[in-house]
Amino acid sequence: MPFLLTAPPGTGKTTVVRRLVGLLQAEGVPVGGFVTHEMREHGRRVGFTVEEIGGSSAVMAHVSWTSGPRIGRYRVDLAAFERVALPAVGRAMGGAGAVIVIDELGPMELMSPTFVTRLDTLFSVGTPLLATVHQGAHLVTDALKARPDVELIAVTVENRDQLPASLSRSLVDCGHL
Repeated sequence: MPFLLTAPPGTGKTTVVRRLVGLLQAEGVPVGGFVTHEMREHGRRVGFTVEEIGGSSAVMAHVSWTSGPRIGRYRVDLAAFERVALPAVGRAMGGAGAVIVIDELGPMELMSPTFVTRLDTLFSVGTPLLATVHQGAHLVTDALKARPDVELIAVTVENRDQLPASLSRSLVDCGHL
């Protein structure tokens, strides 16, 4: 069963994912996929990186860039995102990860038509899957949220500390790992 975590920015979706990955790895469960990280300078968010779990990383968006598609105040380097994310997802689907983690399905990532196409396959392979998804409306994420096989979980300040452990149990149980 795929799990989708949603919440307003800054609530703790990525923190939940990082803790979950650590718990799964500590239990010897293989994990594949990617996570995104904020880049901060002087306490201000200036960009984002994408990092394969246990692998390479790249800057995928930055406020100082003058070229590339614009999302808010950021310019996005789709080639950098695809160079890290697509192989990471491919390896995870190919068996390198017993649990697939995608952080995040947001406007920047969804600008990649190749990645969007890969999502259909990703959500259909039957491998335990957890992804974070922005709350805003988007054709792709709205369709994923509406799938009957997806469990949508709202991350809140009240539940974010307990979620990694409960998700770890759920992912292990649904994958019979």
